[in-house]
Amino acid sequence: MLKNDEFSILNLCTEEEEPKITPSFYQDLNLTRIIDRLVSRWGKDVRKYYMWFPGSYEEEAYRREVFGDIKKEAVYAPLMTFVEELAEIERLRSEKRKVQTQIQKAVWQIRETYSYFEMYEKLEKALEQANLASEGMKSFLRILKEITGDGEYRSIRDKVHTLIKKINDLKFVLTLDKERISVTLGRVSDEEGSYGKMLREKGGKEIKPFLNPFRMDPNLTELEKACLDILINKDRDFYRTMKATAESIEGYEKPVLKRFEQEVIFYLSYLSFMRDMEKEGFYFTAPLPDGSRKMEAKGLYDLALALASLETGKKVIPNDLYYDGKESFFVVTGPNQGGKTTFARSLGQLVYFTKMGLDVPALSANLPFFTGLMTHFSVEESSDTGRGKLKEELVRLAPMMAQECRGAFVVINELFTTAANYDARIMGKKVLTHFMEAECMGIYVTHLKELAEAGEGVVSMKAVLDDQKVQTFKVLRGEADDTPSAENLVLKYRLTYGQLKERL
Repeated sequence: MLKNDEFSILNLCTEEEEPKITPSFYQDLNLTRIIDRLVSRWGKDVRKYYMWFPGSYEEEAYRREVFGDIKKEAVYAPLMTFVEELAEIERLRSEKRKVQTQIQKAVWQIRETYSYFEMYEKLEKALEQANLASEGMKSFLRILKEITGDGEYRSIRDKVHTLIKKINDLKFVLTLDKERISVTLGRVSDEEGSYGKMLREKGGKEIKPFLNPFRMDPNLTELEKACLDILINKDRDFYRTMKATAESIEGYEKPVLKRFEQEVIFYLSYLSFMRDMEKEGFYFTAPLPDGSRKMEAKGLYDLALALASLETGKKVIPNDLYYDGKESFFVVTGPNQGGKTTFARSLGQLVYFTKMGLDVPALSANLPFFTGLMTHFSVEESSDTGRGKLKEELVRLAPMMAQECRGAFVVINELFTTAANYDARIMGKKVLTHFMEAECMGIYVTHLKELAEAGEGVVSMKAVLDDQKVQTFKVLRGEADDTPSAENLVLKYRLTYGQLKERL
């Protein structure tokens, strides 16, 4: 468990290092498309948190519990307000570099600190009333209370609040006498009117209104700068106090809070995305852990395809599945364009989001713990290397089979399609045997029905056509069919009578 100053809302132990090379499954499972949408409104920094898995089953469970808390409206709403206020503070920090005078810099530093403290104190009050259940969120609240209850924190807070009150009480009284404007410090009643009103009445034209020189605007008029000089000359103690206080509170942020600000965006980015998708009729569920090798899901769908459907309007077909305790691999056969690859991707996405500690695109789901996720999808020939398609596949497959994979989930899509059927069957069976002996589970999409009979632990599934030989995009258990190659090509290129009639 990390110490308080190392606390992470994502990890129980030391933070994992971002992989130097993006694993192939991000591209194969269309996760890059999903993550692009996830981070689009949150900035590129959040992307890195989607690039590595928690290091253990305990960390996956830790995240899942935290996400369960954040899904509660009593937590989600104040956290969304929190990140909006934090974004405004970040914007003002960048503007602070443009201020023109030392007194402005001091006041901006004080106001920034004041806003930061107010933001966290408001979040603390909200979390105290939220009935937190996760160890992660309860630990964060405890650490936050320790920080805000600390004597040094209280001392800075009191200084800042006192100065903010004085700043807000400051009034400049401007008197126009012929062509002379006199400036004094004091209080002015509402009846005496505003500076802008006076200029309109006396000058007869619109002039840039006088602004409080301490407000969050770095650009001052010459008159406003003159007012600041008057203030410094008339109340040097006030100026010195502000300057000294501002210097003493620089670097007021606690590293543990800075880490929280960065990491909590991971959960909020996914939850806000989920809510957007739910408005479009899609659903998600928290996966339940299963201590055995049993795995099942109902209503599972491809999340990347669901995203695309928002533009295309095409219906997304969900599927049900289960592995019992003795089953290891689905071997999926059937006609091209029948939904086999989509089904395989949906399983990979199910494992990915489960391992990330997030909800999954399904009505319900139970999964065992997988040590990792590995994929191999068919690729085109490379004109750069001069290698044929089979060679390209073997080059990608070799390191995948050489690395430690015990207990991983494996997704393989259409291997060895350019090899002779006899050779493809032998190589395909060796691949299946390798991963099954490593106690992996997974799915293998193939045109070879013989692989569905590769041995104990292999489950035959097939993409189902309706009575008119039209794709249903449903994948069900059943013996592989002998799909004639001619019929397969007709289906692949949408050349059935009904499809041609529809297009013509």
